[in-house]
Amino acid sequence: MSTPVPRRPRRPRWPLAVLAVAVAALCALAAWRPWAPTGAAVSAGADAASVVAPAALALPEDPRVLIFGDSWTYGSAASDPTLGYAYVLGHALGWDTVVDGVRGSGYLKPGWDGGSFGERIAALDPALAPDLVILQGSINDRRLPADGYRDAVSAGWDALAARFPAAVIVILGPAPQVLPVEAATARIDADLSALAAARGWWYISPIAEEWVTPANYPSVIDTGEIGRDHPSTAGHAYLAERVANALTAMTTPADVVADAPADSTSDGVLEPVGR
Repeated sequence: MSTPVPRRPRRPRWPLAVLAVAVAALCALAAWRPWAPTGAAVSAGADAASVVAPAALALPEDPRVLIFGDSWTYGSAASDPTLGYAYVLGHALGWDTVVDGVRGSGYLKPGWDGGSFGERIAALDPALAPDLVILQGSINDRRLPADGYRDAVSAGWDALAARFPAAVIVILGPAPQVLPVEAATARIDADLSALAAARGWWYISPIAEEWVTPANYPSVIDTGEIGRDHPSTAGHAYLAERVANALTAMTTPADVVADAPADSTSDGVLEPVGR
């Protein structure tokens, strides 16, 4: 008989200097705010006839959150992986966060340090019992044929929902690593948006909401030999801010989300969600 996982914090131990840099970058980007209003949190790319309105997001005090995805979730190109968006987001919102990012991984594509999304979901410990799962990505499937993609996504999501039946699942679609957005990446975004809408799951589309633009691209994406078109440390902080804004919008009932204010934080500081 397995022993339940204790619900104690699993946050990484951040060196004070690193934490100061992350907080400073986050606050600076919050003050800068070059983005456009987000509007509704569900991408407009979904077929309106198949959309099931998601329920408003409500989390308990001190929620356990699983953030699952590819190299962006891993924290690639940040000066330290624990300055990746997933760690910054979880730390800033005071979550008990479990980060599971595998470089190169996608719904069809195996990763460098692990399998495809479906294989990795099958290996997750049910005793994690997260209150919220944020499933990010992935652009890693863009070089593979579209045939079978939706089936792989549906199978992975079915397995995730069965493994964590009490969890709210939020899908965070791919963000563009290059501009203009590649056609295959746009197709992945549209597929994920439609599939999430059909389930009544929240879908965040960095592409539809134009998180990465020609104006902010140089500060968000590291195009150098080390970064290889992944978010820079400042870019990860920016993504954390954008995800937090999107989650905050989800706490409003779905029928009025479109009227929610674009700026869901105050004084440039991330606010805890669902409290």
